[in-house]
Amino acid sequence: MNPVRNQNNPVRKQDISNGVNYVIIGNSASGIASVEAIREYDRKGKITVISNEAQFNYSRPLISYLLGKKVPMERMPFQARDFYKDNKIDLILNKEATKLDLERKYVILADGGKIPFDKLLIATGGRPIVPEIKGMNLNGVFTFTNLDDAQRIERHIKANRVKRAVVLGGGLIGLKATEALIELKIKIAIVELADRILSATFDRKASRIIETALEKIDCRVIANNTIVEIKGRNNQVEEVILKDKKRIPAELVIIAIGVSPNVELAKNSSIKMNKGVLADNFMRTNILDVYAAGDCSEARDCLLGKNRPIAIWPAAKRQGKIAGFNMAGMKREYQGSFAMNSVELCGIPTISLGQTLSEGKDCRILEHFDKNKAIYKKIVLKKGMIIGIIFVNDIERAGIYAGLIKDKVDVSGFQENLLKEDFGFISLPKGYRKHLVTGEVSTL
Repeated sequence: MNPVRNQNNPVRKQDISNGVNYVIIGNSASGIASVEAIREYDRKGKITVISNEAQFNYSRPLISYLLGKKVPMERMPFQARDFYKDNKIDLILNKEATKLDLERKYVILADGGKIPFDKLLIATGGRPIVPEIKGMNLNGVFTFTNLDDAQRIERHIKANRVKRAVVLGGGLIGLKATEALIELKIKIAIVELADRILSATFDRKASRIIETALEKIDCRVIANNTIVEIKGRNNQVEEVILKDKKRIPAELVIIAIGVSPNVELAKNSSIKMNKGVLADNFMRTNILDVYAAGDCSEARDCLLGKNRPIAIWPAAKRQGKIAGFNMAGMKREYQGSFAMNSVELCGIPTISLGQTLSEGKDCRILEHFDKNKAIYKKIVLKKGMIIGIIFVNDIERAGIYAGLIKDKVDVSGFQENLLKEDFGFISLPKGYRKHLVTGEVSTL
C-alpha cells in the first residue's frame, strides 16, 4: 500500500484489527518525534499522520535561510521520504482536520472524511497573529511562519523586483524575516510597538547592539510605533502609514508580531484549553487517549513551575517524544522546558535562555560588556541558580549555561568564574562533570 495519500485520494475507515490505531495531527517536529517514539516500542500499530500542508516535512527554523538563499530546498526536510515507508505511516497531506468526535473516536476532515483512532496526538503547531490593519488584503502583504510563506514571498520579490520592505514586529520572527531580506539586498524598516527589538527576551544593552549594527547597513528600526494602514495602487502595496502619521514606501510588508497556539480543532470540544491545549507531564489532555504536544500545547515550564506555551523547536521535539512513548504504553514524564531563542543579524550571533528580564531583591545580575567588540553577556541568578542568560557576539559556550539552567545547579561556589573568558566544562564542579559524562546523579 502506498503510505502517502494526496488530496485526491479518498479517506476510508482503517482496519485496526492488528493493533493500536494511532492518529497524529501535525507533520512537524512534535508529530514526527511522536512517531519515532511509538515505533521504538510498537512496530505493529497503525500510524496515520494528517497534515494540512503539501510538503512531506521541512524544518521551520530554516525558512529564513531558504528565503535568504543560504539553504537550498533539498536541505529543508529533516526526515527523508523513506521515513514514512520505513515506519509504515499512512501520511495524509494537504488535508485539514476540522473536527473531533471524541465519543466515537474520529478525526473529521474538511472534505467530510473520517479517520478513526485509539490514541490521538494533537500537534497542530502555531498560527501567526494577524492584526486588523486597513489594506491587509493588498498583494505584497505576508506572514512568515511556514514554507508556503517563504515561497510566496520569494515569488513576490521576483515578480515585483522588490527593493524596499517593512517588517512589522521586532521579535524573533520579525528578525528572522529581516535576516533573510538583508541577504537579498532589500532595504528594510522594522516597525516595533515596544521601545526596542527583541523586547521579550533582550534588555536595552543587548537590543542596542543589534540595532546599531542594523543602522550601519541602512536598516531602520522604528520603535514605539505601529502600522495603522497599508496603501497601494492597482492592488499592489506601495507604502505603510504609521501611528505617528509617517509614511514608509515599500513593495513588501511582512507581518511578524508573533504566533499563538493553533487550537481551532480543539475549540469546540471538551478538551481543556487556556491559550493552548493543556497537557500534563505525560503530555495527556483531560480526555482519555488524547495527547497534545508542540506549539499548540501548554506544557511545563521548568523554571516558572507552571504550564505555558513555549513555541520552540527543541521543546516541540521533546514533547512529541514523550507523547509518543506514553501513547505506546511506555510511561515517560516530561521534565519541562524553558524559553530559548537564537538569531544572527549582521554577522552578530545572539542567544537568550530562560528568564532574562527577571529583577528584584532575590535576583543577582552578572554582566560583561565590551563596547569596542560589541560583546555583551548577562547572567541572571536567583537563589544561587542561573535562571536566564543573554549572550551577544560570543555564544560559544551557551550550551554549558543551558545545562546549568536545566539541571538547576547551585553555582554559588563558582559564580565568580561564570563570566571569565576561559569558563568551560573544566570550570564546573567535579560531581556535575561526572553527571554530564556518565548520567550518574552526584552530590554537586
